[in-house]
Amino acid sequence: MTVKTSFEAVKTPEDQERLAELAGGIWREYWPALIGADQTEYMVAQFQSLDAIRRDMAEHDYEYWFICAEDGHVVGYTGGHVEPETNRFFISKIYLLAAERGRGYARAVVEFYERLCRERGLRAMHLTVNKHNELGVRAYRGTGFATIDSVETPIGEGFIMDDYIMEKAVS
Repeated sequence: MTVKTSFEAVKTPEDQERLAELAGGIWREYWPALIGADQTEYMVAQFQSLDAIRRDMAEHDYEYWFICAEDGHVVGYTGGHVEPETNRFFISKIYLLAAERGRGYARAVVEFYERLCRERGLRAMHLTVNKHNELGVRAYRGTGFATIDSVETPIGEGFIMDDYIMEKAVS
């Protein structure tokens, strides 16, 4: 069963500021245990900060949404962009507040992207997930994603993202 969820598009500069604040909080709570505090701070600055969000939206056609519970409170955020060359949607981000994990929101986000892909005529969606993020890997497998590759990607400052690439076809 999927929890009743809505998605609020990030559009305004104020929305972008709210998103960056939310992202920083979630990242600093979850990721230091998996990748260390230094890499967490580096990745927040490079990929989750207000500057990064604005850059991705302006230069890379990223779309972001706040994930909202039935009563309207924000439980997390998600975002990504269409890859015209592969006819897929790249899900760059699905992050939930600690108190909201395990309640069905990740499944609701995947269903949101399935609808979006069908509406846009995309054949699949894909994402990367840290190999040591057992909660994430389990959640994605449970929603029909399959691992299609394993990569180690240098991201600067000596840090590496050690990820699985997972994909789900959309019928």
